[in-house]
Amino acid sequence: MSHLVRFADGTGDIRVGLLTGERLRPLAVTSMSDLLRRTVAEIRELAEAAGEPVPTAGTRLLPPLDGRTEVWAAGVTYRRSEEARREESADEDVYARVYRAKRPELFFKSAAWRVVTDGEPIAVRVDSANNVPEPELGLVLTAGGEIAGYVVVDDVSSRSIEGENPLYLPQAKIYTGSCAVSARVRPAWEVPDPLSLGLRMRVLRDGAEVFAGEASTAQLNREPAELVEYLWRDNDFPHGAVLSTGTSVVPGLDQGLRPGDVVEIEIDEVGSLRSPVVLGADEVRRVLAAR
Repeated sequence: MSHLVRFADGTGDIRVGLLTGERLRPLAVTSMSDLLRRTVAEIRELAEAAGEPVPTAGTRLLPPLDGRTEVWAAGVTYRRSEEARREESADEDVYARVYRAKRPELFFKSAAWRVVTDGEPIAVRVDSANNVPEPELGLVLTAGGEIAGYVVVDDVSSRSIEGENPLYLPQAKIYTGSCAVSARVRPAWEVPDPLSLGLRMRVLRDGAEVFAGEASTAQLNREPAELVEYLWRDNDFPHGAVLSTGTSVVPGLDQGLRPGDVVEIEIDEVGSLRSPVVLGADEVRRVLAAR
């Protein structure tokens, strides 16, 4: 299994490479955003022409986004998500209508510089009573809107803020520590059917499992190509984008995250993502600064 990665080498230089098992081979590009300016055919050629393996001692995998790449997300794309949003909301019918509507719900999630990755902290908001992880398949998209690869995304969300009023969605979805993306990007040409992938999530508290759930991307109510087409309408993404496709694993209203929890997500054929939970943006910044 191969993955495209962004990494810091032993000297601190940031590079892009192809990771196959323990072999890390650099690509002839300067950044991930440089890679996503190209077509999928060109990206595949670069991957197949990757250089000689480099030493992995002292290397660190970084969030797989840089430059002006953005993360967006789709909502209410699974039946369970629609049910959960109705559960939490004072205006239940709006979510039922979105689930059935021709136009999908799409919203901005994060700029590249705010994304965290494997082992880095996600946060619960200090002003929210209920915060949950939302495990999702992410589409890594080129500037031309082609699917170049797949990642694991945790669309961390405040259910209490969003449930109070749908207009509070940006505050419930966009804050420091609310967007985690796996460091490894699975090339699209190595995943024959992205709509048949098993997805699992569990939440650990003091080492014990307090929540576990699983689903399949086969349950998606929207085709990935349809979501991409709507995202690209009247929008420019010069450095590409990641589009998170929604969730079907949602903890109950009494199963919100607490500081100290650990969230583990796995998607078949794509990869995994493990994130410790902290309280608030200040703690996210403190932990990242100490790495």
